[in-house]
Amino acid sequence: MISDVELQPILNRARQGNGEAWGELYQLYSPAIQRFCRHTLGNPEDAEDATADIFIKLRQKLDQYDPARPFSPWLYKVAGNHCWDLLRQRGRRGFETGEVEEMPIPSQDPSQLEQLITTQTSEQMRAALNKISERARMVLVLRYYSDLSYDEIAQTLELPRSYIGVVLLRARQQLRAALRPGESGGEAYE
Repeated sequence: MISDVELQPILNRARQGNGEAWGELYQLYSPAIQRFCRHTLGNPEDAEDATADIFIKLRQKLDQYDPARPFSPWLYKVAGNHCWDLLRQRGRRGFETGEVEEMPIPSQDPSQLEQLITTQTSEQMRAALNKISERARMVLVLRYYSDLSYDEIAQTLELPRSYIGVVLLRARQQLRAALRPGESGGEAYE
């Protein structure tokens, strides 16, 4: 990815309405935003539409971006808010599970959790992930699919940094418990 220092001239040109600069922003960030949307919303078609909508919003909101802050968390905040709105409008919880077997989930015993995940079918994983709160899923997607740091996730979701670790820990515990029905601690944190 491009550094914020290298990105500033592109952002400045985009603010001035330069079409090439908008094209560069789209090329740089749309693949990651589309992956984020796919994992959050649950299907490629919705992700495609959401990505287009997010870049339209980005064009409208670019003047609100503070260049003293990192761009990527701000962009994910715009994307996250858009996805939250779509999920609320649908009244359902969507989450793509196709690549979940490859999602790194650190734990005290990662090999045990990885082994558990690889034995599950997509349907079982989908059911397990549906037991995790939307906020926990959003944090998991930002951390493991979008590869944001705890600080960037905190900025994106406007949450205290210390809370991110707690949400990730609970989400991993919820996933582990949901994959092993009958064990203690299988309730979802809403």
